[in-house]
Amino acid sequence: MTESGWTTNRDDAVPEDVERLLATVPEWFGRPESNAEYIDDARTMETWTVRDDSGRVVGVTLVTHHFPQTSEIHFTVVDRCVHGGGVGTAMIEAVTDGVRARGAKLLQVKTLGPSKEDPNYARTRHFYEKMGFLPLEETELWGEGAPCLIMVKALV
Repeated sequence: MTESGWTTNRDDAVPEDVERLLATVPEWFGRPESNAEYIDDARTMETWTVRDDSGRVVGVTLVTHHFPQTSEIHFTVVDRCVHGGGVGTAMIEAVTDGVRARGAKLLQVKTLGPSKEDPNYARTRHFYEKMGFLPLEETELWGEGAPCLIMVKALV
């Protein structure tokens, strides 16, 4: 359990929970085609969840491992009703510990880059910076109008 009181665990696939959580935060996840991909990814990717006292999923992080030395936070979503309560922090700390235990040296995450002004994604970038991630590169990986910021965290 973290300081916030939330516990994060590796879990079974929870695509229905991902779909429900996405609907609570449309300002981050408002593109139906992207949401469908996240829900599909939630069927097969390594899944970390935070559950409330009743067992209801309030946060999900999907992780992928590119190489033995590197892992990626593919996706994170937190139910709006618990935003700011430590769920995201608990998940990122647990994932960091988990990938470090696997022997990974770097953890990466991709988010919307700062060259596209968006107050919600500014909060997202600030959160990841607070969690120890550094901006590495902004690319056009996601196409024009959606700059992709690659952020990395050293795990050694």
